[in-house]
Amino acid sequence: MRVLGIDPGLTRCGVGIVDVRPDRRAALVAVTVIRTPPDMPLEERLLTVGNGIEALLDEHGPAVVAIERVFAQHNLRTVMGTAQVSGVALHSAAKRGLPVALHTPSEVKAAITGYGSADKKQVQAMVARILGLDEAPKPADAADALAIAICHAWRGGPVAPGTGGATGTALTPAQAAWRAAERSSRTSAAPHRLAK
Repeated sequence: MRVLGIDPGLTRCGVGIVDVRPDRRAALVAVTVIRTPPDMPLEERLLTVGNGIEALLDEHGPAVVAIERVFAQHNLRTVMGTAQVSGVALHSAAKRGLPVALHTPSEVKAAITGYGSADKKQVQAMVARILGLDEAPKPADAADALAIAICHAWRGGPVAPGTGGATGTALTPAQAAWRAAERSSRTSAAPHRLAK
């Protein structure tokens, strides 16, 4: 399975592509970081990132796209940029009829290292080991994108519509927490919508 993984970010968007065999052996296909300067207008930054993602999709023809889902973030500005880039990536994949999976950072860490609270250095070291590299790609966004791609392939392939997870499998604790948080936000937002 060829998976294109995306670590979304507005200043640095990591994109990694791996081929993963049924025996879980993974091989590096490509890795890059799409960069945009903070002083560039937002719409041009999103266009630059989108064009970069689309070029990689067309060049490498992945079977699926896996994107890191931000579960919580204190910096609102960072969250907005990450969400906007995720939207651009989702749009690019949908235009090509590709399934998309969303994985939380803890899911990626658990899949790669066996430990959901692993630090970035542990994840990077395991990515290098899994792919047979002398060292992890730099910057960290590149290694993170590869980790997301490997995570998806190892967690079981295709995506069930609207779940962001593998078909036919139970939700992980992180996915269950995410789904509960989404339900809670919809429930608590409903009275406000009615009051307007």
